[in-house]
Amino acid sequence: MVNTAAWNTYAQQKQPERRATNAAGETTWFNWTQYPDHGPGAEVLDLAPASVILELGCGKGGNLAHLATLGHRAIGLDIAPAQLAAARDRWGSLPGVELRQAEAVAYLDETDEKLDAVFSVFGAAWFTAPEKLLPAVRERLRPGGVFAFSHRPAIEGCYGCQASYINRSENEDPLVVKRWDYEPDRWTEILSEHGFTEAAAEVVPAPPGPRSIGTLVVHARG
Repeated sequence: MVNTAAWNTYAQQKQPERRATNAAGETTWFNWTQYPDHGPGAEVLDLAPASVILELGCGKGGNLAHLATLGHRAIGLDIAPAQLAAARDRWGSLPGVELRQAEAVAYLDETDEKLDAVFSVFGAAWFTAPEKLLPAVRERLRPGGVFAFSHRPAIEGCYGCQASYINRSENEDPLVVKRWDYEPDRWTEILSEHGFTEAAAEVVPAPPGPRSIGTLVVHARG
């Protein structure tokens, strides 16, 4: 079961605000990594014009909004009301953006809509058991549609279901959520085992500077 309270607590903690423009002066943009102006963009999704796209764990909606400006129908799910409130404040009037509070697997199981792409950036694809999420995603993807996600690489030796902690006040115990970590080769195997094709995964190195942690980017076709 998704820990709604944990994710709403996380959403209400102070986090960096998305910039008004990026380094290129653009008001919307797509970013798979945790670093600004770094890594691949929306081309990973290989979208045809006017595609229907679903983001799992859309947060404050920046990536979703960019896809809407490209002419796509961009549906964003998040379990945390605080995240969706922030997304609506900034992007709610943008044509093509649809924001819904829902848990990823439940939504995928309940909708009958076919999707051209499903993606997650440090979102629900990291925090949902693959054996539950992947069949649900593949069922909703159109043939050849792309499923893609990104998150931090696994810590060496720590694979499979791991614990993540969301801190509260110093007088309260942290909230615990589960995440699923695998090396790139194992992710491609898992996707293939669930019927996906053309699965690929790589760690995009951190940009030059003091940073050392790259970003795992995974994609496949349904």
